[in-house]
Amino acid sequence: MTVERPLLGEPLGLDLLNTTWIDRGNRRDMLDDLDGTRQWMVEAGLAPAAGDPAGQPAAGEPAGESVRRSLVAAREAIRAHVDDPGSESARVALNEVLSWGRTRPVLGPEGPGTANEMDDPSRRAGWAAAVNYLELLAGDASRIRRCAHPECVLYFYDTSPKRSRRWCSMAGCGNRAKAARHYARSKQS
Repeated sequence: MTVERPLLGEPLGLDLLNTTWIDRGNRRDMLDDLDGTRQWMVEAGLAPAAGDPAGQPAAGEPAGESVRRSLVAAREAIRAHVDDPGSESARVALNEVLSWGRTRPVLGPEGPGTANEMDDPSRRAGWAAAVNYLELLAGDASRIRRCAHPECVLYFYDTSPKRSRRWCSMAGCGNRAKAARHYARSKQS
């Protein structure tokens, strides 16, 4: 079964955060099960290829369970840092996820490049999301935002020219906020 979730297309580190959302007052979590985890991996372009050790289960667990756990750990580390960038514990948790892999320069047939190395291939997707989050921070941390609607838990990277985007979606949260303001004004009259 395919999970329909809001706000697709954000950078990888924020898209991982958006695997939790509110639907009709209920919190949904795409990473609660392996089907949702696989769907997110495919949508993010991170699904393991046939024969990739990241797709192989650890002894005694279903295929993909270690990937799912790694993604949840990476998501929570990123969320903790986005919500409180000055927190020492958030920084430590994010650095722990970043320690799962490394990038090294290589010379390939096409010329200079980089190669990613993982001690545990099941952590590749979570590590990639954390690395992407760091790239967003290095680019312009002020553009990483949480939706301004008080009941929304989604995050986005503000690419608006004036850096004035407030809502995950104008059609969803933005319209709800406008409708609430209009209702409050009409009630005062």
